[in-house]
Amino acid sequence: MATEQNTAAAPKKKNKVVPIILALVLIGGSIFGIKEYIYYSKHEDTDDAQIDADISPVVARVGGYVDSIYFEDNQLVKKGQVLVKIDDHDYKIKVEQAQAAKEGAGSSTGVNEAQVLSQTANSSSAKAQAVSAQARLEKAEKDYARYANLVKDGSVTQQQFDQAKADRDVAVATYRAAQDQYKASVEQIGATRSQMNVINTGVTQKQVDIDYANLQLSYTTLKAPANGITSKKSIQVGQLVQAGQTLFSVVNENSMYVTANFKETQLEKLKNGQKVDIEVDAFPDTKIEGTVYNFSPATGAKFSLLPPDNATGNFVKVVQRVPVKIKINADKEVMAKLRAGMSVNVSVLTKE
Repeated sequence: MATEQNTAAAPKKKNKVVPIILALVLIGGSIFGIKEYIYYSKHEDTDDAQIDADISPVVARVGGYVDSIYFEDNQLVKKGQVLVKIDDHDYKIKVEQAQAAKEGAGSSTGVNEAQVLSQTANSSSAKAQAVSAQARLEKAEKDYARYANLVKDGSVTQQQFDQAKADRDVAVATYRAAQDQYKASVEQIGATRSQMNVINTGVTQKQVDIDYANLQLSYTTLKAPANGITSKKSIQVGQLVQAGQTLFSVVNENSMYVTANFKETQLEKLKNGQKVDIEVDAFPDTKIEGTVYNFSPATGAKFSLLPPDNATGNFVKVVQRVPVKIKINADKEVMAKLRAGMSVNVSVLTKE
């Protein structure tokens, strides 16, 4: 009898355990579902995100052989710090040539200035001669008029009258010659001054050549464009570099930000200024906060090398992703550990 009672009690106990387990699973699932619903009603998440940074390539602006290198890969540098020196002997010679050309043009200017002074003095003398000739002409004309009246009544001889007339004619010719000489001297001054202006223009051009040569010389010294860390060094001492060649890059200090590629269906709730929780895969235990900064004007596919053409007849609708820039709000210690290209997970708080 006892054995039969124990056998009957076992199924009853099993029948009670199964509903309890189902109830617990149902309650746990409901709690989990409610929590997930509440969470996703206030957040938009994506793991398609990475850390980016402003990277400044350092490009050679003149060609030449690398003379000195003052940095190593992954070295912290300051803006304006000299990093590379290109052999500058050829460029110094060009500066000296330009300076010599300017000095030669300047000496021509000095000669022309002396000519202007000399011609101005000659012009003053010619003007004085013209004034003197004019005075003699006026006297000769008065004498001629007086003798013309006297010869009529016989007060003077015909010879005297003819002499007065000849003196007047000579005075007229002398005056005209003096005037012509004065005009010629004035025109000569103008021509010399015009020539001097041309020479001065040449001197200005020579100064421009000097400035350009000095500018080219300054390009032989390559400096850090910003505070940051050097990377991708691709030069060695003695290497011949060409103008336009990228020598290395500088990852700008404190320029880190996150580029998160959200689905287009997630953008409705996203706005500038919303708070963001950032989890870096390399440092999962480090809590980092950020702020939504701005949105890309186009999807990532539009900026790809071969953007899709939906007019080909093989259209398959695919949810596109839009890059969203997120500013990182972290202290210097945390920022120093971050590197461009690291993968991150981001969660945007869409509702407080």
